[in-house]
Amino acid sequence: MTTSKDPSVEELLEADRREPDAAVFGGGVASDEQLASLRGSVRQLTTLLGESLARHQGPELLALVERVRRLARQPDDTDLHALLAEVDEDTAVVLARAFTAYFQLVNTTEQLHRWRELLAAEEGPLEATTARIAAALEDGSLSREDLTRILGDIEYRPVFTAHPTEASRRTVLRLLRKVAETVDAAEDPRRDAAATAADERRLAELVDLLWQTDELRVVRPEPSDEARTAVYYLRSLASEVVPGLLQELDRQLAGLGVELPATARPLRFGTWAGGDRDGNPNVTPEVTLEVLRLQHLAGLNELEAMVGELLTEMTQSTRVVTASAELLAGLEADAEALPITWSSIRRLNAEEPYRCKLSFVRVRIQRTRDRLKAGTPHEPGRDYLGFDELVADLRVMRDSMLADGEELTADGALLRLIRTATAFGAGLATLDVREHSGKHHEALAELFDRVGEPETPYADLDHAGRIEVLSREMSSRRPLTVAGVELGKAATASLGLMRALRAAIDGYGEGVVETYIVSMTHDIDDLFAVVVLAREVGLVDPGSETEPATARIGFAPLFETVAELEIAGSLLDGLLSDPAYRRIVAARGDVQEIMLGYSDSCKDAGISASQWQIHRAQRGLRDVARRHGVRLRLFHGRGGSVGRGGGPTAEAIMSQPYGSLTGSIKITEQGEVISDKYSLPGLGRRNLEGALAAVIEASTLHRTSQLPPEVLEGWNGTMDDIAEAGQEAYRSLVRDPALVPFFVSATPVGELGKMNIGSRPAKRPGGDGGLDDLRAIPWVFGWTQTRMILPGWYGVGSGLAAAREAGRAETLREMYGSWAFFRTFLSNVQMTLSKTDLDIAARYVAALVPAEQQGLLDVIRAEHERTVTEVLAVTGQESLLESAPVLRRTLALRNSYLAPLHALQVELLRRTREVPEGEDVAPDIERAMLLTINGIAAGLRNTG
Repeated sequence: MTTSKDPSVEELLEADRREPDAAVFGGGVASDEQLASLRGSVRQLTTLLGESLARHQGPELLALVERVRRLARQPDDTDLHALLAEVDEDTAVVLARAFTAYFQLVNTTEQLHRWRELLAAEEGPLEATTARIAAALEDGSLSREDLTRILGDIEYRPVFTAHPTEASRRTVLRLLRKVAETVDAAEDPRRDAAATAADERRLAELVDLLWQTDELRVVRPEPSDEARTAVYYLRSLASEVVPGLLQELDRQLAGLGVELPATARPLRFGTWAGGDRDGNPNVTPEVTLEVLRLQHLAGLNELEAMVGELLTEMTQSTRVVTASAELLAGLEADAEALPITWSSIRRLNAEEPYRCKLSFVRVRIQRTRDRLKAGTPHEPGRDYLGFDELVADLRVMRDSMLADGEELTADGALLRLIRTATAFGAGLATLDVREHSGKHHEALAELFDRVGEPETPYADLDHAGRIEVLSREMSSRRPLTVAGVELGKAATASLGLMRALRAAIDGYGEGVVETYIVSMTHDIDDLFAVVVLAREVGLVDPGSETEPATARIGFAPLFETVAELEIAGSLLDGLLSDPAYRRIVAARGDVQEIMLGYSDSCKDAGISASQWQIHRAQRGLRDVARRHGVRLRLFHGRGGSVGRGGGPTAEAIMSQPYGSLTGSIKITEQGEVISDKYSLPGLGRRNLEGALAAVIEASTLHRTSQLPPEVLEGWNGTMDDIAEAGQEAYRSLVRDPALVPFFVSATPVGELGKMNIGSRPAKRPGGDGGLDDLRAIPWVFGWTQTRMILPGWYGVGSGLAAAREAGRAETLREMYGSWAFFRTFLSNVQMTLSKTDLDIAARYVAALVPAEQQGLLDVIRAEHERTVTEVLAVTGQESLLESAPVLRRTLALRNSYLAPLHALQVELLRRTREVPEGEDVAPDIERAMLLTINGIAAGLRNTG
């Protein structure tokens, strides 16, 4: 397909060497040196990619790639579409792969250089936060007693979900990490010529391997596969990131005169893989138990490696140091319980008590792992039943060292191990379980019908009726089930899950499963229902007025829609006002977890109403929790895209309402966000440090309002107007009967189910195919692929315009300058607006949408123009991202590589839509289509 005008391979590769950089430095300004370094890395990798493409596909194909790219830059795309219309299936696949590989390599390079730029900063996040805390201590606005108390409660917990938004395979991600490591090594100025030459050879090899690797998953992943992905990142964090980060936290706090207890958990990790049952029939009780087993085997392997490494250092001899009586007594007990181990170490290490103790610890870890594999009973003293036993052994060692005045060793590698082990536990992460509220009521309907109560069938009761019945039942200890009596399908499913959770806690220890999340919580009966089911299997004992309750797991409502967010405070008040439920919360340490859903609330009412109602809900929840003497742990269900609550984590934490963060916070990490943040250990360190620093600062310094009440009240009213007008504009669009057909026609959402990127179905079961049946992730995914991205901005312009027309233009500018919530909100919207390209979207609409529905694009375009105008008026900028020039240039440069993929995707969608119903799409056409989805996701660094 080349012509005489096509350049040679050598000319193409030279053009690639001259290609401008595509830097992303967190929106900031990069130095000339940083940009030059990034340019060099990008040129080197893209040159290697071009060489690989020419080597494997031929010079003609490389020339075609470059020709497509040049045509995509022209304002008139007639020639481009004419060219792509003639491309055969095989060529379409290679074109899609070439542009996708480019983005994969550029993303990896950007991640590496982003980390370097952050590393070069004069002040790290923890250092900046402790400086502000020090100032507060000095001026008296914060007491040392309050600081110590608050720090004892600090806990930042990223929760790795199994939501299907990571389009890249783990195999590809591993290759890309090796690329980054090799680039980093090659650019080290201390490398000699021979090492540099070896690095360059290795890079060529890795890029070649990347080209030869299939980007698409052959089969849909199972929950255990998703768990393995989470484990992959968690093990990397445990070995390469967290030990140093927590040591830095210790160092910064020491500068404030504060000592964090060795067993404090300022950082923990959670996961949903294997626990998120909502809409996923593949997550069964058996799968949940298998995932926990997988996590613990991996976690114990990691612990064994850490202990083994420390064992080589703890060589103190009793001829030089003094060991405590407690440590020596423990060693005697260990020798008796593990005589074979003692016989193997006593000849050489008998006078090295710490090395002996670690030898016993390592053997007990190994035996615990063997017990889990074989399913055999716990042997006291010979393996570990609970994680607390292992930490207790390590603490005995540290206490002995401190008693002997050995602070350097006690607070060095040993304290790092204790902190790391405490952060990850034996299973690397705590598993959350999530289930739909309706499942519990179906199970209880069967159970109550069996005992003939209440008089009105349970299934016919309204919320008030169920609340009355369930409140009474929670205070009772009578069983609703009888041994040997067969249960119905719903009751069998719910109680089977509860029994699996009890078995997990019995086998792995308390805390292995911490929270049971009830999705689609509409009223307090939805929480009462799951408590009653947990009581049936002994997970909960509600106690009485004279007896305390016991609760081996906690329960959290998930408020997902604007309607529930608006009444979240009153629902929490109803929960905590019930004596039986309040006793259960007391049994959980007076901590009540609440999960806030960003995705469905945005899909339901638009981003303005969603973000504002979540902010409002947090205020109400904060006040109710204070009245009841309960600590609130908010769990933010954020996605990767702005339309699902995405954006910089530290900024989001700092924009929470004052007093709503009391030390503990959970935030979901989903899909491509996980790989973007944690693929490189250095970048993972900075991301975790920034979020942890924000949690500490918000908890210690933002306990009261920093604004006069009358000012805040005025801003609240302005936001009420913005949210109301924004919601009206958004719902006017999405409730148009033409919207769903328009969305399905204009986007590749129908093809998403073939991507094999998650174990959960893209649509909810049943339904009539309308908007309510579509999950929030494919909703955002589809709009993103076509560059409309309207969940991240639609309605904001109408909302801001309504406030401005009401005479609040100056108020809006004040809010942007002084209110972290509003500034973060507009910053995220601005980034989404910059990624939106309605000229590209128009190509999808013109080629794929029936003529009678195409007018919706004009409505979307009008709101986009309105939103850009209003955002610029509030921020005082002349163009979007004016304060982030590097990010703005990056997005513009990426368009030159995205445009060919969009054009190819439009052509492939047109071909697939022309296939007669009942006939299969050609495999290569389908493969090329999926590759374009993958490539656009990589280029935008966003899926759902």
